[in-house]
Amino acid sequence: MRPARPAPPRLFALAWPLFLELLLGIGVGVAGTLLAARISDTAGAAFALANHVAATLFLLFRIIGAGVGVVLAQNLGGGQRAAADAVARASLGASSWIGALTALAALLGAAPLLRLMNAPPEVLPLALPLLQALAPLMLLDAWNASMGSVMRAHLHARDALAVTVAMQGTLLLLCVPLMLGWGPLQALGLPAISLPALGLPGFALALLLSRALGLVLHLWLWRRRLGLVPRAADWWQLRPRELAAVAHIGLPGAAENIIYRLAFMVSVGVAGSLGAQALATHAYAMQVIHLVLLFGLATGLSVETVVGHLIGAGQLHAAHRLVRRALARGLLVSLGVAMAAALAGAWLMRGFTQDAQIVGAACTLLWWTVLLEPGRTFNLVVINGLRAAGDARYPVLAGALSMAVVLGGGSWFLGLHLGWGLPGVWLAYAADEWLRGILMWRRWQQLKWVPHARASRRRLVRSR
Repeated sequence: MRPARPAPPRLFALAWPLFLELLLGIGVGVAGTLLAARISDTAGAAFALANHVAATLFLLFRIIGAGVGVVLAQNLGGGQRAAADAVARASLGASSWIGALTALAALLGAAPLLRLMNAPPEVLPLALPLLQALAPLMLLDAWNASMGSVMRAHLHARDALAVTVAMQGTLLLLCVPLMLGWGPLQALGLPAISLPALGLPGFALALLLSRALGLVLHLWLWRRRLGLVPRAADWWQLRPRELAAVAHIGLPGAAENIIYRLAFMVSVGVAGSLGAQALATHAYAMQVIHLVLLFGLATGLSVETVVGHLIGAGQLHAAHRLVRRALARGLLVSLGVAMAAALAGAWLMRGFTQDAQIVGAACTLLWWTVLLEPGRTFNLVVINGLRAAGDARYPVLAGALSMAVVLGGGSWFLGLHLGWGLPGVWLAYAADEWLRGILMWRRWQQLKWVPHARASRRRLVRSR
């Protein structure tokens, strides 16, 4: 007798815990930028630049991360728990190798990477030690990301949220005293002892401790919720058979993200060429934008999981309807949130800096974001739907030219060549997002993803 298939998951049940999880992650980034800005605007720019480089390097993990959730969701939707468990174990070994290589690249390549980003002379001495201190964290982040993806694919979104709450809460509790210092610890009865202000490296130390806690909690949840206990070999072995389907989805997804990130880093380099003040303005505006895109991102990632389950169960019509509904809601919400952020721009920016020029320039960028964010929602929702259906190559092929020419080249042409500065960079962002979003939506509407979805379904049936 075939195992009973679970009922298709509801989008909202996955989206709201994921929204809160992402909100906590981005909120910590905003808090770190705020604390760095309290040191100086130069420290705020250095914090943002080091984290941009670290995030770019971490995109190598997308080879695994972009595929694990989809393959697991399809296996679970098709009632194949044993195959899903094998993929989950294989993801650990792949995460170890990719995380270690990424950490090594950050440690040894910090200086040339920051110089490649046109780090201003006053920013480089602060950004360099921070990026090097972030290097070991990339291995822990790779493990936590893969284990969290497995939990969400099993529809334990609330448990994944609980781990994030514990990690980010610990980080927030630690980063304030470690970055800014703490006076005599009278509450502990130790009036003669105080914590020195470590500055930006203090954030890296707090991050290390919080990520170690996250790994411990994920291991406990794997045992308790999934009955999975990693063996020693799971942490280092590469298993080609289990990873083949993951790579089929993950390699195009990683390529898309890497191309985007490289093009985005060109735009950050343009901001760096405009000086430390422009780099700080870019950093502060991006923190608000990260909050604005949260709903669309949570919706897109939830769509990926639900569509994966529906494809595994052979419910293609339901998958089509779900993406259309999710996109319509995402567009309305993203527009409304972007408008609210633009209206509150001056108040939000004064939380980062009192420099009137930075506040005014950032407010201008937030109004450009009203144009930018609906286009981004096309990508976040529809690309994840295409990927979950197995149509992973088209987003790379269709989007690579736009990302390279419109985003990267447009940032340079509008921002530097025409002298439009940061508004020119934001216009390039918006043009790229709208172009790619329309292309992805056209692909979905024309049902070009259906043959890929049927091929994924046939693969699951043959493996029974």
